[in-house]
Amino acid sequence: MYLEHFGIKELPFSLTPNTEFFLNMASYHKAYNMLMVSIANKEGFIKVVGEVGTGKTMLCRKVLNSLEETPGAFVTAYIANPVLSPKGLFLAFAEELGIDADTDVGHHSLLKRITKVLMQHATDGRQVILFIDEAHAMPEKTLEALRLLTNLETEQAKLFQVVMFAQPELDEMLRMKSLRQLLQRITFSYKLETLDREGLERYVSHRMATAGYNGGSVFSSSALDDLFKASGGIPRVVNILCHKALMVAFGRGERMVEREHMRKAIEDTEGVVLPGRRNIRQLAAASVLMGAAGVALLVYLLTFYLN
Repeated sequence: MYLEHFGIKELPFSLTPNTEFFLNMASYHKAYNMLMVSIANKEGFIKVVGEVGTGKTMLCRKVLNSLEETPGAFVTAYIANPVLSPKGLFLAFAEELGIDADTDVGHHSLLKRITKVLMQHATDGRQVILFIDEAHAMPEKTLEALRLLTNLETEQAKLFQVVMFAQPELDEMLRMKSLRQLLQRITFSYKLETLDREGLERYVSHRMATAGYNGGSVFSSSALDDLFKASGGIPRVVNILCHKALMVAFGRGERMVEREHMRKAIEDTEGVVLPGRRNIRQLAAASVLMGAAGVALLVYLLTFYLN
């Protein structure tokens, strides 16, 4: 791989949400602060929305890591795949709380056991927070069951908080009349923005430096211009294209990622097109279609004149 070639210790653009690479830029800084303040104030429902690849899971893990730095103060539960039935959600939450429950346990019995554990945490001064990633994938009935579950409370406060990370589809779901009560429960909400051109350059430099690089800029300005146009400032797409561009430069024995390297990476990536330029795969497909159309026309004409 290109690690030694560029003088870095680890892959700088891995798709794994490693919080060591977290960049505290404006949008993420505001979202992080909102989450930490809302958690400190023991607000009920908190929602963070962002398009695919904007770093929601990275932000979620950053908050989880921050809470772990205060031992004994917080109990966190994390559900990564919430495509569950209402009972499935309760079972997943129970498992995260350390409750051993069989799948055939009765709903009432399961709820009593969850309540007992939550009450004990509250008595001991521990704050319970349920983090749900990909919340937009939750079925409507499961979302409503989650709202009903949060009715568990003492005279002073709710027994646990809910932090949801989701794509914009969740906002569409919450506009449904059947979920209006859940919508009213959301006290704080934030939308993650994509990177602007300046932010993208900082993002790329930060990840290279975090990976161990200590030289000048590896990516030329023109390469970054194309990167921004093709990625739309979405961090996940930026990571994919930068990784491929570094591989192209390495394969050619060059230590600077130039525009031609970036364009090669863009052309090699499904679903990514540089505005004003058609992807090579698209051009190839178009050529095949035009060729097929030409053959079909020729066959038709020959058939017409020979009959």
